[in-house]
Amino acid sequence: MSISVATRRDFVKTVAAGLAGAAVGMPASSYARILGSNERIGIGIIGMGRQARGHLQRLLQDHAATAQVVALSDVYEPNLRWAAQRAPDAQTYTDFRRLLERPEVDAVFVVTPDHWHALNTILATEAGKDVYVEKPTAVRVSEGRQMVEAARKNNRIVQVGTQQRSSFVFQNAVDIVRSGKLGPISFVRTWNYGNEYPAGIGNPPDGAPPAGLDWEMWLGPAPRVPYNANRFGVAVDAEGNFTRWATWRYFWDYAGGMMTDWGVHLLDIVQWAMEVDYPTSVAAVGGKFYLQDNRDTPDTIVATYQYPTFVATYENRQDNGFPMEGHGYGIMFHGTNGTLFVDRSVLKLMPEKGSSLEPLELKNEGNDGSKHIANFLDSVKSREKPICDIEIGHRSSSTAMLGNVAYRLGRQIQWDGEREVAVDLPEAEALLISEYRTPWAL
Repeated sequence: MSISVATRRDFVKTVAAGLAGAAVGMPASSYARILGSNERIGIGIIGMGRQARGHLQRLLQDHAATAQVVALSDVYEPNLRWAAQRAPDAQTYTDFRRLLERPEVDAVFVVTPDHWHALNTILATEAGKDVYVEKPTAVRVSEGRQMVEAARKNNRIVQVGTQQRSSFVFQNAVDIVRSGKLGPISFVRTWNYGNEYPAGIGNPPDGAPPAGLDWEMWLGPAPRVPYNANRFGVAVDAEGNFTRWATWRYFWDYAGGMMTDWGVHLLDIVQWAMEVDYPTSVAAVGGKFYLQDNRDTPDTIVATYQYPTFVATYENRQDNGFPMEGHGYGIMFHGTNGTLFVDRSVLKLMPEKGSSLEPLELKNEGNDGSKHIANFLDSVKSREKPICDIEIGHRSSSTAMLGNVAYRLGRQIQWDGEREVAVDLPEAEALLISEYRTPWAL
């Protein structure tokens, strides 16, 4: 499929409207309810893996006065059974479209693998539901733009699950950077380090899907391939506890490796603090050098992002876990007056020699995930945009995706962020625009 620059936005708008209404078989926004100020929000959850389990428990424990879990969906029966035991009054479905038909579902949590995020979200907004969708927003940039268009067209609240935006330490880090106290900032470093050498995620053979899994539905819009334990990425014991989790994120068909799993979290804070929406150019190098498994994504990558007034990098290595300044992951803003480090546990301000800045250390207050959900629920009631509105989440996710595109092409990308195209690089189009498998075709 090839789409010209001039027609891309028209294509996005047309498909977002046409596909969603046809696939669910309902008029757009037909089930949207007007909630009373004291009425609980009816929640449906699509995908009941490990991340969703955390959301479910927070909804049941921290937000029971505001929200009621009324519907659950998963294509893997052990996941659905585990969730149903915790929320016995909720209706369960193996096909998420049936969940979207329920009028008592006001808002949906999309906690599926990344290759389902866009379609789940678009169909939910067409069904009149507000959405909390996990990061990254999608696998390809074009999908994320469609999600924004669908949210706006249907007047839906869509929050992206970059929960660090609801964190005490990250909010303080953003305030310090924006205050100018660090002085001009020319370089920002982000990183994740770990060591999975040599086996990585292993090399399981293709085979039959486990009992209770609808493999065809799990693949959905992705290419049809034989079942492989690493592509599915989930295994549970007799009690429903995970023994394998989310290794699907290392296959290009479903995700973007650590670049879009962790990179989006870190680059999101960089763009927030530095008040930018996208880089002007991206270059990346790396490879799958030493891990002896069947993943597609690299075990080592360094992506460099050029912005108008600074450079940012994202580094990931999975063959050596030696930390940076004692931290296995994090962000460092390097200014003329000092350096600010932040991760999910702590913020540290370290003055340059001769600077008038005072050292500072703040510990995180915790419970960031619950705070982020609370922000979403407040937005559902108020109709005000959440702290990570879909446009913001799309931009941050796109920045991480561009790192993978530059790596896979072996080319520097000059990025036109307004039109969301790689300038004079037509070969990038295949990695920016998704092709869905019938019947989920875009």
